[in-house]
Amino acid sequence: VQLQASGGGLVQAGGSLRLSCAARRAITSFFNSGPMGWYRQTPGNERELVASITRDGTTFYADSVKGRFTISRDNSRKSGWLQMNSLKPEDIAIYYCHGYWYERDYWGQGTQVTVSS
Repeated sequence: VQLQASGGGLVQAGGSLRLSCAARRAITSFFNSGPMGWYRQTPGNERELVASITRDGTTFYADSVKGRFTISRDNSRKSGWLQMNSLKPEDIAIYYCHGYWYERDYWGQGTQVTVSS
């Protein structure tokens, strides 16, 4: 199973980006079996959880993104998304898609998000 993330880029403060994550070479039942989420990391810091969503749609958000970011998934498409609105310079990071299936962590390759002030 490979997670392919995309959608990062450069945006002005207050703008929006939508990150996508697709599970390649995974059958639907595998994807359906566990949660997925988005983490982000800045230089010198640990990777932090931004948002997650369980297989039945229960969501979690870090306090810093509540009300601005929305996580979603479509199990039939084996894909997930992170809609990021009202972006701030402090959201600058590399964003990683993550899945936890059958007691194993899966990571995407990371996508850079840059916000200009």
